[in-house]
Amino acid sequence: MDISEQKRLENQIRKTQRMEAMETLIPGNERILFVDDEKSIVKIESYTLKSLGYKVESTTSPVEALHLFCSKPDRFDLVITDLEMPELTGDKLLEEILKIRPGMPVIFSTGFSEKINREKAGEIGAAGYLEKPYNKGELARLVRKVLGEK
Repeated sequence: MDISEQKRLENQIRKTQRMEAMETLIPGNERILFVDDEKSIVKIESYTLKSLGYKVESTTSPVEALHLFCSKPDRFDLVITDLEMPELTGDKLLEEILKIRPGMPVIFSTGFSEKINREKAGEIGAAGYLEKPYNKGELARLVRKVLGEK
């Protein structure tokens, strides 16, 4: 392979990588309720979702999240919740949300859970499952996939 052909191939690879990166971060404009008991995670992930164009309401309290959801169940297109939280666990929050609005898409986000894995999350009604730590691309792809299936 001569130098010009090698450069052409390298340029094509870079172009493909840029296109893949753009494709994985497809923006949205839907409304998301983000729940995690860790303030730093709420701050970072809310910023990430907003940078992708989503309208985000966030809280560190699952009880507050449930009140927000109950007050206007159609206000949100998606809920993303941590699993392990005080007061109300993510699976219990999902259960309450689905009583109010069956079929509401909910994504579980967790660092580690002995109680729930990806398969179990799907069985109890979660639309998606993210293992922490995750990156912006993983979050963007899953959110778009779940909202696209809505």
